[in-house]
Order: sequence, then structure tokens, then C-alpha cells
Amino acid sequence: MDLTVVAYVIYLLVSIGLTVWVARTLSRNGRIFIADVLQGNEKLADAVNQLLVVGFYLVNIGFVTLYLRSAEEIVAARGLFEALSVKIGVVLLVLGVMHLGNVWVLNKMRRRGIMERQQTPPVAPQGWTAPVGA
Repeated sequence: MDLTVVAYVIYLLVSIGLTVWVARTLSRNGRIFIADVLQGNEKLADAVNQLLVVGFYLVNIGFVTLYLRSAEEIVAARGLFEALSVKIGVVLLVLGVMHLGNVWVLNKMRRRGIMERQQTPPVAPQGWTAPVGA
């Protein structure tokens, strides 16, 4: 019996299921982090969070579908497990890299925001000057 189609179905179910689970987890737990990055602007944080989730789905499900094709026909249970372990392992690595990339970018944004809030002007204001030509 050709197990290639069985491998495809299992791969898609597991990979898309993992993608949905990771996206929901990141969305739920990342919202607070994004709100902090955006200095408490809840409405903007929700919008950015939703955009990140949509982008996450597009990239990961696109990768999963592009990586679906198998070079060889799978004819035994051992081949089925080997093919699935490689494919699902690569999907997990891609999900992990995407997650770490998102956290890295948001952390950079957060640090920049903290630095901007803590900066004091280099010179104290000394008075007011009228605009030229007024």
C-alpha cells in the first residue's frame, strides 16, 4: 500500500495544528508584551498583535504547503515515520525561528522605547525665542 498520501494527510494535520497552537499561544501571551512596547496603547497593541498573527499564519502555512511534496514514494511504516519526523521537525524549527525573530524585533522596539522615555534633554531649556520673521 502507498503510504505517501497517508503521510501527506498526517503531516498537514500535525503541521497546521502546531501552527495554530503556536499562533494562539503567541497572540495570547504576546499581547501584554506588545502593549508595553507601544507604551500602553491597547488599541494599537491589539491591531499589531492581529497583524502579527495573520503574517505568522501566512508564512508558516505557506511553508508547510510548499514543503509537502515528498521526493520518494513511502511504502512501509518505517518510511512513513522517517518522512514525517523530518518534515515535522523542519516545521518545528521554522516555527521556532519565526517566534525568536518576533521576540527579538519586539524586544529591540521595547528597549528603544525605554531608552527614549529615560532620556533627558542634553541642555535644559533657557527660554523662549520668537520665530524668525514674526
